[in-house]
Amino acid sequence: MNSEGAGRASGSGSARSAATALEITPRQDSRRWVALAFIAVAQLMIALDATIVSIALPSAQRALGASDADRQWVVTAYTLAFGGLLLLGGRVADLLGRKRAFVVGLGGFALASIAGGSAPTFAVLVASRAVQGAFAALLAPTALSLLAVTFTEPKERATAFAVYGSIAGSGAAIGMLLGGVLTQYFSWRWCLYVNLPIALAAGVGGWLYVPGSTARARGSLDLPGAALAGAGLVAIVYASSSQLALLFAVGVALLGLFALRESRIAAPLLPLRIVADRVRTGAYLSVGLALAGMFGAYLFLTYYLQVVLHYTPLQAGVAFLPITVASQFGSWLIARRLMPRVPPRALMVPGALVAAAGLALLTQLHVDGGYLTVVLPAELLLGAGLSTLMVPAFSTATRGVEPRQAGVASAVVNATQQLGASLGTAVLNSIAVAATAAFAGPRPVAIVHGFAQATAVGAGIMVLAALVAGLLINAPRPGQPG
Repeated sequence: MNSEGAGRASGSGSARSAATALEITPRQDSRRWVALAFIAVAQLMIALDATIVSIALPSAQRALGASDADRQWVVTAYTLAFGGLLLLGGRVADLLGRKRAFVVGLGGFALASIAGGSAPTFAVLVASRAVQGAFAALLAPTALSLLAVTFTEPKERATAFAVYGSIAGSGAAIGMLLGGVLTQYFSWRWCLYVNLPIALAAGVGGWLYVPGSTARARGSLDLPGAALAGAGLVAIVYASSSQLALLFAVGVALLGLFALRESRIAAPLLPLRIVADRVRTGAYLSVGLALAGMFGAYLFLTYYLQVVLHYTPLQAGVAFLPITVASQFGSWLIARRLMPRVPPRALMVPGALVAAAGLALLTQLHVDGGYLTVVLPAELLLGAGLSTLMVPAFSTATRGVEPRQAGVASAVVNATQQLGASLGTAVLNSIAVAATAAFAGPRPVAIVHGFAQATAVGAGIMVLAALVAGLLINAPRPGQPG
């Protein structure tokens, strides 16, 4: 068994090395939980920003004169920059130190949010969203790697990752509610301005309580590798939204060159042994596929509620609350309790299938209403299923990694998450727009038809996530020898 497999099987070696790296003493133990609160606030801001603008998008689209085909770039610019730069961000966190990277990421995110809130044109809004994504690419792997190396005992780790997973699962829905309040009573621009006080609170708390790390990586930044990875991801996502097969092939080729480069240089941006582990790769793929299926549903439900059912932004935000409740249920009452007792795939496979059932139910949307009969039960299934999948997936994706490479390992799981969200939004939005345009009937009926066609594809993607988790993630329960 190699060192990574041994670390995943027993957890004891990684626990000792992580504790040494962070120099945790009994006096510092309580500070870890305070630090977790501020890490959670930062993660909440990232999760909120993935959707808070979505609820304001119809208003921003009208104000800035964007087309239906272009509207998805407000979401995709964020997720694409986020995913494309995550490997670089994870490496910077390992080199700079997680505490410093945490504070720098928060500061840059806040400044980009101010620029986006002040955007005079749609192009400036999209550009500011891309900059937000770039700083989120530094912040997200830092937050996740802090959890991975700080909480190593199975029960504590289950609690810490339940916090993280519940935010990942419900933060998007909370963003919808907050976005509805801000859009209706203030302006869509406040959906970006609101990040400033959140970032300030997390930054001050993080500076005071987040532990510094003595286990920094050595070497330099692989900027050519970062350029290849980022350009490849951008090409693939843009090709998916515009149906350009040649550009898609170029993106795949660039990622292939990135992998070739990383296998040959002394200080790779992504050490290939991290993704060579079968279980870890299964977790990465499951997360990416799950987000690909899920993010399209958020976009479609936003427009269905506001454009078809004529909900106000606030009403639409409130309508998303059941996802938050169901996410908390999945994270705390299912994942947290069962993670120390069962293998990861025993949670991940059922979670993905429950979420797939929620997406399948959304194919039954109709123009005359149906919130209580279709949307509400679908939201409950989506929230509970996705959180039950994500909590063990995040833990599995970062288990058994050396503390000096925790930032990179965390960056990969975040990168697959954002790449999945970007591809899902681009592909499913294109399917919805094409199906709407081809439908012969009243405009509202055509819109709902397009949403149903795209959501059916999303359900299929979620089933694929379950299949990948079942086939690849063969790790035993935490603490049990593999």
